[in-house]
Amino acid sequence: MIVNTDSNDTMDDLLVKCMLGEATQPEREQVDFWLKENNGNARYYEHFKLIWTQSRELAAQSKVNEHEAWNRFKTRTEKETPVIELTPNPWRSWIRIAAAILVLAGVGWAVYFSTLKSGSGEMVTVKSGSLALIDTLPDGSVVTLNRRSSISYPEQFAHEKTRQITLNGEAFFDVQPDKTKPFVITVNDVTVTVLGTSFNIKSTAKQTEVIVETGLVEVVKAEERVKLQPKEKVIVQDGEGELIKEKNTDEFYKYYRTKEFVCKDVPLPELVEKLNEIYQSRIVIGNKRLENLRINTTFEQKSLSTDLHVIGQTLDIKVEYEGDSIVLK
Repeated sequence: MIVNTDSNDTMDDLLVKCMLGEATQPEREQVDFWLKENNGNARYYEHFKLIWTQSRELAAQSKVNEHEAWNRFKTRTEKETPVIELTPNPWRSWIRIAAAILVLAGVGWAVYFSTLKSGSGEMVTVKSGSLALIDTLPDGSVVTLNRRSSISYPEQFAHEKTRQITLNGEAFFDVQPDKTKPFVITVNDVTVTVLGTSFNIKSTAKQTEVIVETGLVEVVKAEERVKLQPKEKVIVQDGEGELIKEKNTDEFYKYYRTKEFVCKDVPLPELVEKLNEIYQSRIVIGNKRLENLRINTTFEQKSLSTDLHVIGQTLDIKVEYEGDSIVLK
């Protein structure tokens, strides 16, 4: 694999100058021309800007030793994907360290520049940490990754018959229509195929759930297949071949995109399970009677204490802290 490090470094410097507002008119025109050359350049700029913005926000509060972070980051990535050492310059060193800090801090961005800058045959892997993130695919489709999830895909779809994606965790896909090139997602042992639509997929060790918002989606496992229309869903249990289609009656699954909990007759145990997943907490229902309660309200996702206060006020129940557990009574 050969990378033109001189041109890459020069463009990185120009991108930083543009973000700082220090670029001259000819330099801005050079960047505009470079962005229009191909979709890969535009996508590289999006990721570059994301690193720049998030790392500057994190810098004031980060206690990570920058050079140690970079060395640990290299150790990690060398096990997963080749890291290409580029010609040193001040801005490139700053950017690579910023990327390392973001990854180690779990902020939720992890596309390695070495992968993005390599040939069209390379795979790109995007991983979220403690925050959800949004990624734009080579065809313009937009993916919102929930926390602790990842997707992998070719850097370019141009030479492929399908737009092939691999998912781990949960993500919402808003797919650009292309009848000549189906969009195919592999998750666990389930395959989801679409032409242009929007839908949510959540996978765990036990099951895979697909919920359709717009368009038509086909879900396949082994010899079983089912087609889903808007407001329909299918839950596929691990190890079972039967696909059962049903109506989706709630909007609770949207929480990581909207930053709101839209609870329409949501059972309290389901809400508790979601809060434990989001906040890595230990909330337990201390009274069997409460398990039959359902909540109907919409509240913003702010903090665990705020969310628990809303639940307590809405359902008229007590929230007590006992050791490392939070008990609802």
